[in-house]
Amino acid sequence: MADIVSPLPGIFYRKPGPGKPVFVEEGDTVEVGQAIGIVEIMKQFSEIRSSAAGILSAFAVEDGGMVNPGDVIVTVTAN
Repeated sequence: MADIVSPLPGIFYRKPGPGKPVFVEEGDTVEVGQAIGIVEIMKQFSEIRSSAAGILSAFAVEDGGMVNPGDVIVTVTAN
């Protein structure tokens, strides 16, 4: 099991923009380097990419939720 953490403070979004589909859903298979969401701080958007391969088992933060550096965003389990 691996936790993917936020590298910076801001607001976490599961979609690349309004009206667009989410990057990933719980239960999806993710690869290393795959985008799983974005963090916005002062109108700058940074993609959050998975550092582990496996099944995305849970989001630890809600869409639109605040994150700080080191906060767990998602948990990935081996498949």
